[in-house]
Amino acid sequence: MNRREKIGAIRKALRDGKASIGSWMQIPHPSIAEILGRSGYDWVAVDMEHGAIGAHQLPDIYRALELGGTLPMARLAQGETKDCKQALDAGAGGVIIPMVESAQQLTRVRDACRWPPAGLRGVGFSRANLFGADFETYAEEAQAPLLIAMIEHVRAVESLEAILAVDGLDAILIGPYDLSASMGLTGKFTEPAFAAVMERIRDACRTSRTPCGIHVVQPDPEQLAQRVAEGYQFLAYSIDAVFLRASATNPQSMS
Repeated sequence: MNRREKIGAIRKALRDGKASIGSWMQIPHPSIAEILGRSGYDWVAVDMEHGAIGAHQLPDIYRALELGGTLPMARLAQGETKDCKQALDAGAGGVIIPMVESAQQLTRVRDACRWPPAGLRGVGFSRANLFGADFETYAEEAQAPLLIAMIEHVRAVESLEAILAVDGLDAILIGPYDLSASMGLTGKFTEPAFAAVMERIRDACRTSRTPCGIHVVQPDPEQLAQRVAEGYQFLAYSIDAVFLRASATNPQSMS
């Protein structure tokens, strides 16, 4: 798989107002990645924040995703320099940054993800450039990997206009559970106050022409279609463990 071409295709779809649909992975096994990689998603985010996946497991997981033509991405643990370097050097085509609350925080992470002259990330041979064999090609890719900011706290909403103005931001991704929890409304997505905050986020994205995304946690095709119809463009569809739980439940135990 050509990572640069896949990154470019996702960016073009977002610019053209289309949806880019990916999925989420928390189970640390390449076989899971191989299944998801062949499931028709543009990208799959490997969850380094809540998943039980270590940096040493990333290369094999990314290889398995790439077999199916799916772009590997990483949801970072925090967005520290080490997090950025390990995920991208292993071959991620982009990063999803949790708990972004300010433009300064996002700018710092962006710079930690980019090789000079665009950023401050350390340059070296790694799996991402086939240990030097693709060094020149990767030097261009490393100037601007995909950059997705998660909006997960009401403090982020107060600073949203500045966050959306950060150069190089490809999309935002709303984390509905954390966002609702920060409002004292954990999981209460139908509450008017939460609905108002969601609309405020969408309005700001429309004004700034920034693609807005959301995680559709339950594997519900109708809900996914509804979110796309509502104008969400960068969508994570469910999670490997949730797919498994939803299909593995004994139907007789529910009777």
